[in-house]
Amino acid sequence: MIIVNTETVPGREITAFHGLVQGNTIRAKHVGRDIGAALKNLVGGELTAYTELLTEARREAIDRMIAQAEALGANAIVNVRFTTSSVAGGAAELYSYGTAVTVD
Repeated sequence: MIIVNTETVPGREITAFHGLVQGNTIRAKHVGRDIGAALKNLVGGELTAYTELLTEARREAIDRMIAQAEALGANAIVNVRFTTSSVAGGAAELYSYGTAVTVD
């Protein structure tokens, strides 16, 4: 599966559009990560536990978007975007979306 954040795939021709595809996941913070993050805030630096959490969430959202595109018969997704939103106290959604297409 080709995934790009541009409107076209360089060097390839879009031969069919299959429509919008999306994937999302909602993740809650872990108390242990919160404690570690609070301590890290005191000394500064990267909050690696949260970086890992968001990396996992992004991968899961992408995988779900790919599965939806494959079910439509697409071999590429163009114009891919990501967004996040707060859903409830301590929980956030990571949402990915794009246009499923067939390229030659």
